[in-house]
Formats: sequence, C-alpha cells, structure tokens
Amino acid sequence: MSTRTKWSAQLITVLLCALALKYYYSTAGPDQLRWILGPVAWFTSILSGRSFSFEAHAGYMSSDNTFLIAASCAGVNFLLTSFLMLTLKRLWYRRNQAEGWRFIPLTALMAYGATLVANTVRICIALELQQHPLQIDWLSPNQIHRLEGIVVYFGFLFLLFVITDAKRISTPQLLAFPLTIYYLTTLGLPLMNGAYKRGPEFWEHATFVLLIPLLLVVPIAMWRMMEKAAVQLR
Repeated sequence: MSTRTKWSAQLITVLLCALALKYYYSTAGPDQLRWILGPVAWFTSILSGRSFSFEAHAGYMSSDNTFLIAASCAGVNFLLTSFLMLTLKRLWYRRNQAEGWRFIPLTALMAYGATLVANTVRICIALELQQHPLQIDWLSPNQIHRLEGIVVYFGFLFLLFVITDAKRISTPQLLAFPLTIYYLTTLGLPLMNGAYKRGPEFWEHATFVLLIPLLLVVPIAMWRMMEKAAVQLR
C-alpha cells in the first residue's frame, strides 16, 4: 500500500469512527453511556464532595436529588470533537509520511481522558452555580449555563491542541484549527441534521457558539503576534 493510499484509508477510518460515535450518541440513553457517565460522576463526587448514585433510564442523581448527570451531560460531543482534532491534526502534519495505524486508538484514549477532565470541571462549576447562582442582568440562567459549557469545553479543546503540539503551532493555526473543528461539530453537524428548524432557540445557541470561542482565542493570538513582532524588532 502506497503512502498516499494508506493516508486516505486512515482519513476515511477516522471520519467513519466519528460518524459512528455521533450516531451511537444520538440513540444511546444513560444506561448505554455508563462507560463515560460513571467515571465523570465518580470524579465529580471527589471534587465536589457530593455523592451520586445511578438510576436506570435517568442517569446519576445526587444524594440530595437536586442534580442529575443525564445522557446530555455525558460530554460525548466533546469526545468527538477532541478525537477529530487530534487525529486530523496528526494526519495533516504527516500527510507525506508513512504513519502507523495505532495513532487512532491512542488519540481516542487521549480524547476520552480529556473528556473526563473537561466534563468533570464543567459539572463541578454547574454544581457551584446551583448553590451560588451568578446574577447577570442581561443573561438568563439558561444562557449562563450555555456560556459556562462553551467556555469550559472550548477552553479545554484549545488547551489540548496547545499541549499536544506546542512547538509547531503558528498564529494562523492557533486560530484556524481548533475553531474549525469546534464549529464543524457544534454547528456544522447540527445544521446538517436540521437543527435550524428549531428557530430562534438554535440561532441564539449558534451566536454563543460562534462568538465565545473567538473572544477566548483572538486575544491570545494577538498577544503572540505582538510578542513575535517585538522579538523581530530587537
């Protein structure tokens, strides 16, 4: 098998794995998602000091029955996004080199670990906001919850990108790669599935998803550009 043919086969495999995971998540309930809900509930209980127990067809309920870690809290979309970002980045950098197949399961494990960490942090913050609600006049509680989720998930995705390839990151890549993958999975796929039919609810969500990552990344990219310009002037 030539290098180009192998690369194409690996790309197709990655995309098929991503589509399979997306389809699985769209049909799975809490009982089928215990492989990710369980560890998240366990880590959350350690960090928050609150215990959780599994309830069939519902999820992991807190001992005081005030918070449920349900299927929608599993973080599978973040797992999908992380997996795509890591694998596609690897394939792009090594598009002219022979690459073994084991990077696919290895990046899947890395994405799974990152998902457990990111989702645990997100739920712990949500628990804290439940106890001490954040009051912002121009944002509703649902919008604050959405804001928190986007900041945590994209923040961890961006951090994962930097950690795994800090030496080769240029400013354009710093902006383009994580944003492109994030927008593809959080907006592109839902649009393809007809999410726009939900009307204003979807477009409000889309506005948050479009703007918040930019507010996080652009200042960092500008700082890197200024730092590089300062070095060149010395």
